[in-house]
Amino acid sequence: MLKPATIILGSLLFILAGCTTVPNDAPPTDWVTNNHEQNNEVARPPAAIPHLPPLVIITNAPAVKSNTPPAVTKTKTLQPATVPVFSWSSLNRWAIAHRLAQPHLLTKSPLTTYAISSSRGNMVLAIGSREAAWNGVTLHLGFAPEFIDDQVFIHGMDLQKNLEPLLIGPPLTPGSNRVVVIDPGHGGINGGTVSVLDKRAEKDFTLDWARRMKPRLEANGWQVILTRTNDSDMALSNRVMVAEAHHADLFISLHFNSVAPDQRPAGLATVCLTPMGLPSNLTRGYPDIVSQSFPNNDFDAQNLQLAERLQRALLHATAMEDRGVNRARFTGVLRGQHRPAVLIEAGFLSNPSEARRIADPMFRQKLAETVANAL
Repeated sequence: MLKPATIILGSLLFILAGCTTVPNDAPPTDWVTNNHEQNNEVARPPAAIPHLPPLVIITNAPAVKSNTPPAVTKTKTLQPATVPVFSWSSLNRWAIAHRLAQPHLLTKSPLTTYAISSSRGNMVLAIGSREAAWNGVTLHLGFAPEFIDDQVFIHGMDLQKNLEPLLIGPPLTPGSNRVVVIDPGHGGINGGTVSVLDKRAEKDFTLDWARRMKPRLEANGWQVILTRTNDSDMALSNRVMVAEAHHADLFISLHFNSVAPDQRPAGLATVCLTPMGLPSNLTRGYPDIVSQSFPNNDFDAQNLQLAERLQRALLHATAMEDRGVNRARFTGVLRGQHRPAVLIEAGFLSNPSEARRIADPMFRQKLAETVANAL
């Protein structure tokens, strides 16, 4: 059964920026440890969560006319951009402060849905749903928008870490070195998942994808480093150290997905590190401690911009199902990075149709060319 949020966003995004589908998340096997486990299933939180803590402070709020107004405490002053914002703000007033047009109502049924726009595109938000969309690409908020006294209220962390980078933030630009590290997932005894068709290992497909990407990026002026160039096992910490040693500007980890034995899930997803103060939409059963901060959190805005750019380009090139830009905190290959870093899941080896595409060298060539062109 389709969720109300899915029905609304699917129909609206067809009008605004093309059709999308709801992501169902299943990370690869070696994001956290190299323990060679084969179960890729992930516990996924519901998309619609009307009331998520911390609903601590309401800032810039008009007088609330309801009989049971939300509790209001003293506003906390924010200094560094890295400090979590434990507040909710009126989206209308935020738009005015940033000289944007006011959010406009798209529909009231089955969920009340608004769009807010800038010169860069449209963000679609549904009251009570953590699923949003940016120019048709699915992404996930930390907290579901609230409707208070006829206005949309957004959690301050979502404004700072999700809306601002896309609507008004400085655009993503390559560093002066133009060095990118491409990480073919798995390797050696850590084969990753396997194809439902012929049991061929994920590690073979990711390495071939990376090898095809390298000359295309080099032709575009990048220095390209592969974390592995053969079928070798490699610790996640060593993959991070490769990027450190080469002073890389970007890090991209390549994977394919699986939820075997279920053959139904399909689609494309990108993953970046969850900002401190926001809950993840991918947890894989691991504790999700919102107060944790990692080196890569210094690049929260760039991570989101890079993930969105790659997700959009790959969706356009492959016409795959959109499983969205996802946030995860347990991803060891991303957490220690001192640069924008993302992980791509380019289809399901547990899905016969997608496994057939992944096995086609021409499809992997298309993936390589698409990522290179997007950069």
